[in-house]
Amino acid sequence: MFSENVQKIFDEIMADKENKEFTDAGIKPLFSAPQNAKVMIVGQAPGIKAQEAGKYWFDKSGDRLREWLGVDADTFYNSDIFAIIPMDFYYPGKGKSGDLPPRKDFAPKWHPRLLKELPNIELIILIGQYAQKYYLGDKEKKNLTETVKAYKEYLPKLLPLVHPSPRNLIWLKKNPWFEEEVVPMLQERIRGYLNN
Repeated sequence: MFSENVQKIFDEIMADKENKEFTDAGIKPLFSAPQNAKVMIVGQAPGIKAQEAGKYWFDKSGDRLREWLGVDADTFYNSDIFAIIPMDFYYPGKGKSGDLPPRKDFAPKWHPRLLKELPNIELIILIGQYAQKYYLGDKEKKNLTETVKAYKEYLPKLLPLVHPSPRNLIWLKKNPWFEEEVVPMLQERIRGYLNN
């Protein structure tokens, strides 16, 4: 499943004392890093359903994400086009209004090492505020809507997206430009990677 180097990183993540409670509970870090991946998807952290199934983006949000990408579940999970490297590889728990945020120190510790093992990445999709804050830094706009609206500034390498959660249906209705403009562009890029 993993290359030798990625397997080593996986084992280190499992052995890291920061992740002890997950490892002790038999929970494995949830990410995917195929060596030939062209697209890296950086989300927040697995949801509880994804963690329980051991399958990332395994919920309604994942269904909508695959719609936006223009791919079916088989392509999403079984082609080696997509690397899935969330901001935390474990479900962070429930907060007052949805899931808790990913741990702050997790991405800086593991993302750079995994990126070194992904030499063919051409597009990094940044889903939601945590991924955008980490990867865009001071290039981020005053809020998520403005950042996503300015997507052309970050291309061809980076693409900020709103989270595909059912909670964001109101946002999608208020911002029709997203599904009229951004989604078709994204689908065209993905078709290009799949056809090469």
